[in-house]
Amino acid sequence: MAETNFFPRRLIQGGAAISGVLLALAVHMLVARYGLDLGGLWRADTSNFVPAGAAIAWWLIATVAFSGGYFTANLMHSAVSGQIPQRMRQFLIAVGVLLLAGAGQAAAAPSAIPTVAGVLAGIAALCLGAVMAFCGAHFALRKA
Repeated sequence: MAETNFFPRRLIQGGAAISGVLLALAVHMLVARYGLDLGGLWRADTSNFVPAGAAIAWWLIATVAFSGGYFTANLMHSAVSGQIPQRMRQFLIAVGVLLLAGAGQAAAAPSAIPTVAGVLAGIAALCLGAVMAFCGAHFALRKA
């Protein structure tokens, strides 16, 4: 009978938080390509109080970071004991590579956002992604 291995809880939580942050930044780059960017919060040319595109982008980034941290922590916790089949691992790797490749392509295109607003939006997405991914990983490991 195979012996069950355990990773330290902080290692799983750190890996899941990093994965959630990367997913949040990838989603930030992809949705900015379609005009849903956090940079709309710092624009002075809009007459609305808060543009709807910025609110949608904020919730998308937060949701992806939280669920990315949560599911990555669950997957890492179950992968240590060998409960994930080989096909599922390959599928998850392929999805991650395709998502990051799409984000890289979106980031390489010229941006319609002014530079200062783009930098502030990137920092805000990074901070939001880090907090939400940490919370998702914490809740996943608390349940386990």
